[in-house]
Amino acid sequence: MRVDVEGGWYHVVARGIERREIVETDRDYEHFLELLAEMSERYGVEIHAYALMGNHYHLLIKTPLANASVSIQWLNVSYSVWFNRKRERVGHVFQGRFGSVLIDGQGSWALGASVYVHLNPARRMGLGLGKAANRAEGLGLKAPSREALKERLRVLRKYPWSSFRAYAGYEADPKWLRTEELLRRAGGRRRYRRHVLMHVTRGIEPEGFEDLAGRVSLGSRAFLDKVKTLVKKVSREQPGRREVARRAPMAAILKVVEEERGEKFAEFSERYGDWGRDLVLYLARKRSGLTLREIGEACGGLEYKAVSKAIQRFEASLRKDDALRRLAPRCLASLSTVET
Repeated sequence: MRVDVEGGWYHVVARGIERREIVETDRDYEHFLELLAEMSERYGVEIHAYALMGNHYHLLIKTPLANASVSIQWLNVSYSVWFNRKRERVGHVFQGRFGSVLIDGQGSWALGASVYVHLNPARRMGLGLGKAANRAEGLGLKAPSREALKERLRVLRKYPWSSFRAYAGYEADPKWLRTEELLRRAGGRRRYRRHVLMHVTRGIEPEGFEDLAGRVSLGSRAFLDKVKTLVKKVSREQPGRREVARRAPMAAILKVVEEERGEKFAEFSERYGDWGRDLVLYLARKRSGLTLREIGEACGGLEYKAVSKAIQRFEASLRKDDALRRLAPRCLASLSTVET
């Protein structure tokens, strides 16, 4: 059973069939990252962390539109078609359905999930971080050698196919990677980097992430109880539908902002320095399910790059402007009542 939750955080993992490699060359890794960027634009999925390994991948995503299932299915199918075509082969690339764990968005659970994802390159048997050794180090029963620690840190810092280097400040963030929220929770890049490296040197997983096999959700007791309620509701009342959130049409988004402003979109959309248009674009990204290009077309023919920059500008304003920070959630709450 999968439950797609509006604003839900998910740890996603998919493995190659029969443990085969899903990425073999640098170009394979690069194309997978290109598809992540396209998935983010196409489905409005926020990508907060990733680690691409030889025969599997890990993602930490957030779904404002409650569409984790369809998004990851598109990602896996798109990559499989490309991978097979490149090698003139047929058949499955991934082993069955992807795995996903719904993560509590409150507290430190999402932060811990990002650490778990980023530790993957160093979590290898050859580096002494297999599950048994990991537990032994965490309990203080075994101490890693100085050489082992150096190698773990070297691998983690140099590994080019995870988002850790961006979080740690070793390279620039890709435009589609969302690092700001978890870095804020961690207290900045330096503290985040120290937090991850502490787990490497001590050989322990973040609390609660010691064994994710078979889990449906991870978080506080209140969160787990809520998830159980959602699962029961979906399985009993809507066996064919697993979406919890609803999408809003552009007409509804425009109406909400126009009512807040007390004037029509055409009156403020071209006004220099006016935040009204950017609010419309921001809400459309969160609630409409449209791509950036489609949002731009619906708002007078804006280029998708201009839409992206406007949304980033508005999100930056939210961190500085108390009035906007109160307004945006109010508009989002209004749109949650719109059923399509």
